[in-house]
Amino acid sequence: MKPSSKKSNSKIYPYFLLFLQPVFMSSNLIIARGGVEFVPPISLAFWRWVTTFLLLIPFFYKPILKNFKKIKPEFFKLFFLGLMGCGICGAFPFIAGKTTTMANMGIIYTSSPVFIILLSTFILKELIKTKQIFGLVICIVGVLAIICKGDLNLLINTQFTSGDIWMLGAALGWALYSVYLIHWKFKFSFFIRFTLISFFGALSLFPFYVMEEILINRTNFDIYFTFWVLFGAISPGVIAFTLYAKAQKYLGASITGFTLYLYTIYAAIYGIIFFGEQLQNFHYLGASLVLIGVYFAKKT
Repeated sequence: MKPSSKKSNSKIYPYFLLFLQPVFMSSNLIIARGGVEFVPPISLAFWRWVTTFLLLIPFFYKPILKNFKKIKPEFFKLFFLGLMGCGICGAFPFIAGKTTTMANMGIIYTSSPVFIILLSTFILKELIKTKQIFGLVICIVGVLAIICKGDLNLLINTQFTSGDIWMLGAALGWALYSVYLIHWKFKFSFFIRFTLISFFGALSLFPFYVMEEILINRTNFDIYFTFWVLFGAISPGVIAFTLYAKAQKYLGASITGFTLYLYTIYAAIYGIIFFGEQLQNFHYLGASLVLIGVYFAKKT
């Protein structure tokens, strides 16, 4: 009986990771709604990735130095991935959190797989199929339903929340990050790559952080700053990316990609629990269209 129990647990464990990972990943939106009340958004994104790098580098500086000859020619690629994955996807949601809800952010972000397919078609010249075009159209309609809150007059008169547009930019940034992360092959491990992407992500944010400090809002380095930066570095940073890598190892990229759909659900739950947000009819409509669109877009 014991071997059977162990075998059963080994099958359950990867799927447990599948549901656990977005608990931490979607906590990024808690920071986007709550952290920006205490720390300016670009400052929060910058220090979050600096802290992530500082947490990782003691464990991976030796293999980085050992593989430096392999890593050095990849600096431009790593900088681009840092700019997209940590810069745009790091700062844009925090800017968005000032003017939109967690439900909106979660649903709009779920459109990323469709943008990945669209960008793969234009950048990598991959063939797009009829079902994928159909899914793309449905998904775009769903995102627009969220942005205009189900009211076409808002869309026609361009009266929508700026935060939704920032979040759409984050979804596009994540799509670019994902496309090139798959397209570019690296000869070093996931954690070495993640450590270096964290460094280059912080580097890409640095000039904007300086401008924010001088021209817009100064950072108050207090206990609230420490809490939100550490929370951002650990929960949606180190823990979420580690769990994603483990789930991908067991289940593959396709199945692990479903964590993005759970991301939407958890984001809405967090919004209700921590910020008293309420789901509206346009949320249900938009979420349904986005999920249906992603389903058809991912069919081969």
